[in-house]
Amino acid sequence: MLTYYLLTLGCPKNQVDSEGMAMLMLQRGYGSTANPDQADVLIVNTCGFLEAAKEESIAVLRDLGKHKRHNQVLIAAGCLAQRNGAEIVRRVPRVDGLLGTRRWLEIVQMVETLRGGRNRRGQGRYELVGDPEIPQPDATPRPGVVAGSAYLKISDGCNAPCAFCSIPSFKGGLRSRPFAGIVAEAEALAAAGARELIVIAQDSTDYGRDRGEANSLPALLNAICNRAAGLRWLRLMYAYPGHVSDELIEMMASQRTIVPYLDMPLQHGHPDTLARMKRPSSSQWVTKTVGKLRSALPDLALRSTFIVGFPGETEAEFQGLLDFVHEVQFDKLGVFTFSPEPGTPAFDMPNQVPAALKEERRQRLMAAQQPISLARNQAQVGRVLDVLIEGFDNGYSVGRSYRDAPEVDGLVLVPGARPHPVGEMLPVRINSALEYDLVGEALGELVLR
Repeated sequence: MLTYYLLTLGCPKNQVDSEGMAMLMLQRGYGSTANPDQADVLIVNTCGFLEAAKEESIAVLRDLGKHKRHNQVLIAAGCLAQRNGAEIVRRVPRVDGLLGTRRWLEIVQMVETLRGGRNRRGQGRYELVGDPEIPQPDATPRPGVVAGSAYLKISDGCNAPCAFCSIPSFKGGLRSRPFAGIVAEAEALAAAGARELIVIAQDSTDYGRDRGEANSLPALLNAICNRAAGLRWLRLMYAYPGHVSDELIEMMASQRTIVPYLDMPLQHGHPDTLARMKRPSSSQWVTKTVGKLRSALPDLALRSTFIVGFPGETEAEFQGLLDFVHEVQFDKLGVFTFSPEPGTPAFDMPNQVPAALKEERRQRLMAAQQPISLARNQAQVGRVLDVLIEGFDNGYSVGRSYRDAPEVDGLVLVPGARPHPVGEMLPVRINSALEYDLVGEALGELVLR
């Protein structure tokens, strides 16, 4: 049996595409291996969002290419292949194929063309970097369930004009997946054992706008909740400021399956910085919307991300961001330093902030958030939370409550010599809180579907 090795770099949206490629390879009769030395086909789903991610992708490809046997095939897929395939070819001379972000359905075609020695260009590489229609979701069912959780991508591309973001340049504008196909995929994932579905997109709250159906996300979430039998949690990520509608808030409050959690990347808190970023700059709108959310969802866990050191960010603007974070009291916070990306308006903006100052501001913002995060966690002490178990480590079962998205948020630690089953939910009484994690005791019975 021929085998493939597939490595995914970057965000959960890449993970969903990788799962689709893996299913296609398996359906074609290829086996999966975690050892690249044993694989006939090497696939790297690359990330090209930031310079650091690009360099990581190049380094991985170069390493695989260096050790590649003469009969192995090396394919660079995903964002960097779409954004800058020419650089991959120049810096990774042993790469055999480039597969763009919206061409993953053609992975088997590429593999068999390369392995058959055919090449439509008559050269040593086979490229598929065009931009066809987004794949139909029911054409490629995928298992995609890890520890009871799965990502559900509802659209690709983005229409937002953010000055710092390169995504529209290589993923294009918003393309929403068909409503019925998304619901069908949600049903299949729940049937495959998913207790939690995590809704992702470049901008999840813009779903349907390209089809003339703006604000159709509430109806989509409602359909998933009603149709995906056995689903316990539906989590919403990547909500764009200004698109969190009253209808969405009402749907989150009325559907028990939708967890009271929202990821809303705001990027900054000072209106002048936001204006240069070409982001919504009304802090009054944000505080008003947060007030609506917390009124409708008293147990809401609110997450955001911010960029420090954007060109022209003064000390006064950074202080405005600190004040904004103190005012809103986010439960979860991610902080990144500005990365100048070629091809974006911010790349060569004047008044670039020195790297050392950017890092100093990142640390100051994280330090300001820590006591806020601790206080929000301490408010959970004494509560009983359902916890989705993900593993066991050093005498603790490790899982997440509704308040935590995978990989980016905290954990719930449950002491005990006996591991609890991975992928199951159990009620846990929270006994203590750390800055980012909670500690509690299991109350016995698993939470039934």
